Amino acid sequence: MESSREGAITIRRETPRQADVARLIEALDAYASQLYPPESNHLLDVEALCAPSIRFLVARLDGEALGCGALRVDPAGYGEVKRMCVLPRARGRKVGLYRSFGFRERGPFGDYQPDPLSVFMAKDLLTASSGGCPRRARRSRAGW
Repeated sequence: MESSREGAITIRRETPRQADVARLIEALDAYASQLYPPESNHLLDVEALCAPSIRFLVARLDGEALGCGALRVDPAGYGEVKRMCVLPRARGRKVGLYRSFGFRERGPFGDYQPDPLSVFMAKDLLTASSGGCPRRARRSRAGW
């Protein structure tokens, strides 16, 4: 990325109904359509991204939208990352990450079926009930 100074990337909750964000979503749609058949694309349109169960985030550098992503909060208690897109020239700046931040592969969840073109990943998050500390497994013998 060309820049005379190394600016800070901001990530904030925003509406997907913005022209620069719409261009990111359109680029993601075009890219995904080239890679995967329609039955393997589970894309949410802009209206769906505005639903109350969606948290839509935009990554910006000096006001320019570099990436976006959404968290769909399911009533069953899990969240699903959707519409993750980072412009090719902005990749490598730690805007969009999975494995390096503790996500692990898992099987399908929710209404999804196994798909050889899909990778399902999960990350356990701390909850308020855990007091901000990870819960430890208990052993039958002393040691923990």
